[in-house]
Amino acid sequence: MSLAPLLNAPLAIQLHAFAALAAFALGLVQFARVKGTGQHRALGFAWVALMLIVAVSSFWIQDMRVWGRWSPIHLLSIFSLVMLPLGVYYAHTHQVRGHKLTMLGIFFGALLIAGVFTLVPGRIMHQAVFGG
Repeated sequence: MSLAPLLNAPLAIQLHAFAALAAFALGLVQFARVKGTGQHRALGFAWVALMLIVAVSSFWIQDMRVWGRWSPIHLLSIFSLVMLPLGVYYAHTHQVRGHKLTMLGIFFGALLIAGVFTLVPGRIMHQAVFGG
């Protein structure tokens, strides 16, 4: 494992990857902690901010082109940009079930599933994790 491929990547990729890794770690922390506390809320806002960085920065990453400059992975960014405010709204209005399902969907869809695709041979994260 070497961070060199990631550190030598364009700034948009670095920002995207480090924000995604931080959001993943913070998401795991949120799963383990007590819900409904001020700390949960503060960490949740930090997680939302990280996810906004992940989603927005993805539009400057255009390695896999399917539709012009875009790929199906960009649909996950659009999904995140729509669902993040909805998840915050659900939390603000105490709709716990909606908040939980929305945030879990973003975590698993936009972080975990998309993250698995970054490990495909030839991608920068594959090089960072598995080498050459």
